[in-house]
Amino acid sequence: MKPVFVGHADYQLFVLDQLRRHYTHGLAVLVPRDWPIIWKCLISDLSHTATFLRDSYADKGPAPRDPASMLRSYLLFLLVRSEIGITAWVDEMYRVPLYAILSGFEPGDIPGVGTFYDFLTRFWASEAKNFKSKSKPKKRKPKRGKKGEKAPTTSAGKVKRLVDYLLRSGAKLQKQPFDRLLEFFHSQIVYVSAKLGLLGDMDALTLAGDGTPLVTSSYPRSKPTCDCSAQGLANCSHRRLYSQPDCDSGWDSAREKYFNGYHLYMLSAANSQHDLPLYPRLQPASRHDAVSVVVSSIEFTQRFTLGTVDKILLDAAHDAEAIYEWLEHQHMEPFIDLNNRKKKNTDTDSDMQISPAGVPICPIGKEMKPNGYDNTQNRQKWRCPLACGSKNTCPTPCSTAKYGRTYHTFKADNLRLFPKTNRQSEAWKKLYKRRTSVERSNKREKIDYKLEAGRHRSTKMWYIRIYGIMMCQHIDAWYAHHKDELKKKQEQFFTNAS
Repeated sequence: MKPVFVGHADYQLFVLDQLRRHYTHGLAVLVPRDWPIIWKCLISDLSHTATFLRDSYADKGPAPRDPASMLRSYLLFLLVRSEIGITAWVDEMYRVPLYAILSGFEPGDIPGVGTFYDFLTRFWASEAKNFKSKSKPKKRKPKRGKKGEKAPTTSAGKVKRLVDYLLRSGAKLQKQPFDRLLEFFHSQIVYVSAKLGLLGDMDALTLAGDGTPLVTSSYPRSKPTCDCSAQGLANCSHRRLYSQPDCDSGWDSAREKYFNGYHLYMLSAANSQHDLPLYPRLQPASRHDAVSVVVSSIEFTQRFTLGTVDKILLDAAHDAEAIYEWLEHQHMEPFIDLNNRKKKNTDTDSDMQISPAGVPICPIGKEMKPNGYDNTQNRQKWRCPLACGSKNTCPTPCSTAKYGRTYHTFKADNLRLFPKTNRQSEAWKKLYKRRTSVERSNKREKIDYKLEAGRHRSTKMWYIRIYGIMMCQHIDAWYAHHKDELKKKQEQFFTNAS
């Protein structure tokens, strides 16, 4: 049977009535730490979940649980007890009536574990639980990265070949099983944050991107498809059946050890004061950030309809000319820290040289000073550092002009060394400071919300858990935005009850 729409106002009345009935007569007490959770539930309008998932329910059969209450209960589970599983969460709602009430259930009338999994599956637009087949060849561990650096890509020139292919053939929209999750997240969660002004300027949005290891198990679990082991052949090349086919082994550069699981690549709103996430992508653990950003940027821009992306902030692991070309093709201005792979200056057709950081070097070895960007000709102007004062102090000036020697670098000559916003400028430094917002967002997911505590064996459930945590991050920001006015309402609660 199709679900019945329950308005958010009806849910709020239900919760307030239940709280007054159970918590104003001395039988149970609400402590101060309960109120942030109560308000987060009360201000989060999830009523359109029933409308959004209506097509996934049959026309006949028993009446289903309210989809908004099911989703609200799952988010509440992530807010208060994310380290336990759904089975333990059902027991927790029986033990703590407050959690049942905030979910939208009558105390004692709690849905079962199977009901939760059946509901969550409705957000996954595929019969398969994983992207890949469980049968695949055994894969070797990737190479170790240098201390503090990401592991190298599996093959040299992989990023350039990928970008060249996309520029040549175009990036076509490919449907993904998580599209339903993403659509709900953008339309019901991100939309609210944008309206509250929590994401920055939506007409010129600035993104920050970074990858982080997501450990799902201690080691890969697989079964053989042959009897080579019984015949004494230890290292056969036959395919194996993996319980987590989308996972493999990767190198964790921060902890300097191998791990098994996914490579979670996250795009977040860089100008958000609350470091709010916008788009997650689960890749194999062995995948490099430089490959992930190409895939993620394509999928995100094809699906994001709430604004226009203007800039993207990335760390030095993304410092490849092919990435600059691709982001420029997508009309995003890249802000990427240089990975100085060489130490020598580059010669030019004149007596000037270019440093590894993209700064012109004058004949006596002085770095030229940036002097503005010419948008009409797409070139950066540089000026003699010894002529920037009231007079030219160079003992051997290479120009007779009183203004001093000038030099121009063109973005078209080298997108990597000569970006539109100069790396030595205050504008670049000020904006690039916001790149760490994505790292703080990843930290909240992995540490505060205990992302890796999920004991899932399918990509489907890992995506559902990630999106649930991202929704909680946005709800936390809504609560912080309305915190002062909610405190006043809290003081009136028991006054009105008496």
